[in-house]
Amino acid sequence: MQPYQNQSIHIYNSLTGKKEVFKPIEEGYIGMYVCGPTVYSNVHLGNVRTFMSFDMIYRYFKHLGYKVRYVRNITDAGHLENDADVGEDKITKKARLEQIEPMEVVQRYTVDFHNILNTLNFLPPSIEPTATGHIIEQIELIKTIIDNGFAYVVNGSVYFDVHKFNEANEYGKLSKRKLEDLIHNTRALDGQSDKKNPQDFALWKRAEPQHIMRWPSPWSDGFPGWHLECTAMSTKYLGDNFDIHGGGMDLKFPHHECEIAQSEAAKGISPVNYWMHANMLQLNGQRMSKTTGNTVNPHELLSGNNTFFSKAYSPSVIRFFNAMSSYRSILDLTDDGLLASEKGFNRLMEAINTLETITAGTTSTFNVSEWKQKCYDAMNDDFNSPILIAHLFEAAKVVNQIKDDKASLTSEDLELLKQTMNAFTFDVLGLVNVAQADTSSEKLSGAVELLIQLRQEARANKDFALSDKIRDELAAKGIQLKDGKDGTTFSTN
Repeated sequence: MQPYQNQSIHIYNSLTGKKEVFKPIEEGYIGMYVCGPTVYSNVHLGNVRTFMSFDMIYRYFKHLGYKVRYVRNITDAGHLENDADVGEDKITKKARLEQIEPMEVVQRYTVDFHNILNTLNFLPPSIEPTATGHIIEQIELIKTIIDNGFAYVVNGSVYFDVHKFNEANEYGKLSKRKLEDLIHNTRALDGQSDKKNPQDFALWKRAEPQHIMRWPSPWSDGFPGWHLECTAMSTKYLGDNFDIHGGGMDLKFPHHECEIAQSEAAKGISPVNYWMHANMLQLNGQRMSKTTGNTVNPHELLSGNNTFFSKAYSPSVIRFFNAMSSYRSILDLTDDGLLASEKGFNRLMEAINTLETITAGTTSTFNVSEWKQKCYDAMNDDFNSPILIAHLFEAAKVVNQIKDDKASLTSEDLELLKQTMNAFTFDVLGLVNVAQADTSSEKLSGAVELLIQLRQEARANKDFALSDKIRDELAAKGIQLKDGKDGTTFSTN
């Protein structure tokens, strides 16, 4: 019997606005899609918060014994500025500014995205599809929507007919917006004259002569609409109806609303059973904004190279800070908050390390089985990680009492406590043990120092090819060598 068979998970469904008992379409299997980044710049810390929340959810499902197909896409084309249907592609704009190929932009920031997530101890998704790798699927999906009467072609572009769709369906049911209100609040915008109505959105855009990223289609050389990409990729890998679709709160409208409309127009069924949305990340009580300068990226937070925080913070402290709040709550990133999380994280690690050294008694003064179920109950209640952490601290207090001979556990209960604390701390929350990390760091330093010594010997022997190869291979792994008058030092990205 798998652990999930003994647990009942309740998930807050954005579509219905209430917590619901989670019942996967197929017992023991879960299909989950999360909207990934548009790779035109370094990954935003707010995006990292969303992905971290779903990493924890993914981890919990796996811990329970579910077989999970977790799909998280890469948007590498078609996402226009201001999430609009007019303007320049974000990736193309970056390529023009830096005078490089768009796919160089994509590669650079996809690598950055993966590096950050690896540093923060994310599990990789089961599938990570790209928009440009699924142009054929998107074209076929557009054909179906046109054939079903819910899209029209104008001057080589294809638009979704929101008003026609709304006659027999409900556009706005996810975001709780009425089409009548959207019509009333819409101002006429330049460049939208091709549309029948301002609320219509692009499925395919004809590329202007200066547009670099373009593909042939039955309607024009052009590129797909941003909303269409996720519909094509999610349904390709998870089916026309799947369990969970996640993303940031900012994607609920119009992106996810349009995804629902596209799927229903093409397939005639609702694509997703449970819609989940992670809330915003603020910085010192204010919305993060590049224009105001109230922003910090993950690299700066991890390195301490910023003006907002008193020090650098480790990946596990950042994960712990994130887990101290519900994924549906607005999270305010502050130095005081991170310092408090660091103290809490260190206290928890100290208790877990102490747990390995204490011995069993003849009686148990703490009900471990009951406490264990409380940990599950917390996560079963819409993945309530703050309550889970409170229970972990309760166990940490008991560990300290046992160390001071003020409490005791039988060998059976002691083993159960170890297993449960380790499972929820490391497997579910994704934290890394400080002692283990220090050992790992020492091993890394020793290995790199040996390679530096070999490189010095190669240079002394004028074997510059080998010297350069060692330097370049280390750089490819994120380890930078720096030659100075006092010798060679290294740093990690």
